Parts: sequence; C-alpha cells; structure tokens
Amino acid sequence: MARYIVGRLLGLVFVLIAVSMVTFFLTRAVPGDPFAQGERGLAEATRQARNEKYGFDRPLWEQYLLYMGNAVRGDFGVPFQSPTQTVVELIQQTWPVTIRIGLLTIAVSYPLGIAIGVIAALHRNKFIDYFLTFGVTLGLVLPNFVIAIWLILLFSVRLDWLPTGGWGRPEHYIMPVLAYSLGPTALVARYTRTSLLETLAADYVRTARAKGLRERRVLTWHVARNALIPFVTVMLPEIPNILTGSIFIEQAFRIPGLGRFFVTSTFTRDYPMILALVLLIAVVWGLTYLFTDILYTLLDPRIRL
Repeated sequence: MARYIVGRLLGLVFVLIAVSMVTFFLTRAVPGDPFAQGERGLAEATRQARNEKYGFDRPLWEQYLLYMGNAVRGDFGVPFQSPTQTVVELIQQTWPVTIRIGLLTIAVSYPLGIAIGVIAALHRNKFIDYFLTFGVTLGLVLPNFVIAIWLILLFSVRLDWLPTGGWGRPEHYIMPVLAYSLGPTALVARYTRTSLLETLAADYVRTARAKGLRERRVLTWHVARNALIPFVTVMLPEIPNILTGSIFIEQAFRIPGLGRFFVTSTFTRDYPMILALVLLIAVVWGLTYLFTDILYTLLDPRIRL
C-alpha cells in the first residue's frame, strides 16, 4: 500500500509538470499580452515597462523555467487583478470561503441524494419512483444560477426572510447551499438508484434471500457495500468540482470566494492566477483519485492495488 501511494504521488508530480507546460504555453499562444494597448488603456511605454517587469519580453522557455523555479519555492507571482497581494495570499483569502460552501453542499446533497436514490430503487416502477425520478431529472437540467434567482425572488424579495447576498452571517449560507446542492443531490440520487438496482438483481442477492435472511440484513450486508463501488467511482471525483466553487453561485449571492477568479482571470489574462488555479485543481483531482482507489480496497477486499 505504501509503495503504491508513493508511486501515485510521484506520478502526480509529472502530471503537474505536464499540466503546467500545457497551460503556460496555451495562455501565451493567445495574441497580445495582459497589458496590450486598448485592453487596459495603457500607453505603449507603460505597457513595455510592465512587460519587462514581469519578464514577458523574455523567450517563452525562459519564462516557463523562471515561473516553475519560483513555484517550487511557493512563489506563484502577483495577480494582475489584485497587485497588492500575492497569488498565494489571494487563494488563502478566498478559497476557505468556497470550501465552507462546498462542505455544507456535500453535507446536504450526498445524504439527501443517497436517501432519494434508495427510496426510488426500493419502490421501482411505482408512483414514488416516478415522482422522485422526475424531480432528479429536473434537478439535473436546471442550472444552479436559475435556482439562485428563484430563491432570491422567493425568500428575499417576496417573503423578506433572508438577505439577497453577502457574507459573514449564518443566514448568508442558506440560499447558496440550497442552490448549489440541487445538482449534486440529483446526481447522487440518480447513480445511487442505478447502482442499487444493478446490485439487487445480482445472483448472490437472490441466494441470500433464498436462504431466508431478513430483508434488512440483505440490504445492509449484501447490497449496500457492493453498490458503493460504482457510486464511489462517480461521486468522489465530483467533490473537487464542489470545493473549487461555482462562478454563478458566488456572483449571484456576492460571495467573496475563489470561484469568480476562474472566469475573471481568463478574461483579464491574469497568467499567474490562471496557472495557480489550474495547478490547484490538478492537485485536488489527483489526490481525490488516489483516495478513491484506496477506498476501493476497503469496500471490496478482492480489489488489490
């Protein structure tokens, strides 16, 4: 196990190098630069001075090596959209906000989605199954920003129960978590139902029932554990998406999180911020897949790493 984990972590290092190279050269392949005249209204002399300051006048390979050399030491540069802070300071300031929303979203959506999926699977082809399946489908197709607008209109404008947005008080969590949870809840419910139905039709489940085992024991010992493997495959990789934020939710509710920087950095060609965010996502995804593979062996001893 330890050898496998070390090998995967070393592999993650090479993945990060590849991701950094692709991202770095793709961002530089776009014509112009972050201080191009007409985009930020800078004079030509000022633009050239900025390019010299940030090293954009050097060859690309030299820029990349310089960036990676600084990144290894924990220096990811200064974001152009917030030059009074470093990239690391900006991420440290905004990511905890996004993580709080994300963790609350996971705490709400995963148990609720599992419960909906189990109920639908145990009542297959009945009215409650059709009703829940319709709700799950609706949750998958409705964008979360539409849900956010509806929540604001209902709870803030019409009922005046909650603030329209902001951050810092407990009531600021309610509507963002509700809007953000709809999609993951529907996704968890869908895969839980599908996985349970496939497991319930397995031969060993019919054998367990033929032996006279109680239905609760069949569901807990023979169905649930085996049904978790495809569920883990699909749902654990969804966690990085939740923890890295949603631009629509954070913009709709004026949350000072990390999600909005994913879009604003692209529009403003904020190279240091783009690279740092892409590497951050790559690390989170790599560690998530490693944890998923390890969890397989705990759920099913027949799986060996």
